[in-house]
Amino acid sequence: MKLEICCYSVDCAMTAELAGADRIELCASQSEGGLTPSFGSLRQARERVTIPVHPIVRPRGGDFCYSAVDFEIMKNDVAQIREMGFAGVVIGMLDDEGHIDLARMREVMKLSGDMAVTFHRAFDMCQNPMVALEQLTQLGVARILTSGQQQNAELGLPLLRDLLHASQGPVIMAGAGVRLSNMHKFVDIGIEELHSSAGHSVPSTMRYRKAGVTMCADSEFDEFSHYCVDGETVEAMKNGLVMLTPSMSA
Repeated sequence: MKLEICCYSVDCAMTAELAGADRIELCASQSEGGLTPSFGSLRQARERVTIPVHPIVRPRGGDFCYSAVDFEIMKNDVAQIREMGFAGVVIGMLDDEGHIDLARMREVMKLSGDMAVTFHRAFDMCQNPMVALEQLTQLGVARILTSGQQQNAELGLPLLRDLLHASQGPVIMAGAGVRLSNMHKFVDIGIEELHSSAGHSVPSTMRYRKAGVTMCADSEFDEFSHYCVDGETVEAMKNGLVMLTPSMSA
């Protein structure tokens, strides 16, 4: 069983590694569901984290149908991540009809070289998941991160089971709402990789807080807190997976 932790900073990635995570998905911008991390973050991750780190390549929030400029940015980012020696990359794109953008994904696969490619939750927005699974298999992606096309992976268990049984190549990794309290449900259907943020919101260390000024368009957003990985949660999840995994002699 593999536990991948979604981290929105290098500090969180270091915490997750110390707590026993098997792999890191490195992102920026938790509020937008994960965007491409900065060059500085990538460099620090290479220097400070020893377990596999797979940065996400996503140039903006919103949908997964990208303009020509967006795609050029994504190709530049994939090439940079490969040159820096990362183990893998996380990416995904659809056409305007909700199908896998095959032509662009073929370019991404070539650019990725030896990196493992994870097709992210753009999969959950595609029109036909079984057709998409076959196409991604032919492309040679290493894994698909999916909630089973539901708001959370627990609701998506039926499709996750079907994908798992149908896959002839990509690992089916369950993600979105995967927690210590429900991860046994994914193990029970045969899922071997789980993706979780395993985090919580922590208050700012600032004592002075300027009233009446915000950097965010959402006036309800609390700028004096930020999302962090909880090392104790990661450790508990990893230990739980060890206990849930049948022994080879069983």
